[in-house]
Amino acid sequence: MSYAVIKTGGKQYRVQQGDVLRVELLNAEEGASVKFDQVLLVGSGESITVGAPIVSGATVTATVRMHGRADKVRIIKFRRRKHHKKQQGHRQHFTEVEITGINA
Repeated sequence: MSYAVIKTGGKQYRVQQGDVLRVELLNAEEGASVKFDQVLLVGSGESITVGAPIVSGATVTATVRMHGRADKVRIIKFRRRKHHKKQQGHRQHFTEVEITGINA
């Protein structure tokens, strides 16, 4: 089974065909096909191809399953004895994709 390490949204992911993962929000419709061309590493069995910094000609294709927002993260800044308390919430947008193919 071949695998690859891709870079998207400032993060790196190790993916195989059939994997479902949540990445930073992509500008694509649900059901559309997206192509990741920043492939850092491709492995197939015992052979590994490492890019410098990317593997030329390698792409990973995926299908957009859904868009959504993650659970709320609570940010609280508190100073004891200073009458200071600040609260903030944040929900990060994501895109859920299913890996359909790895082209080395």
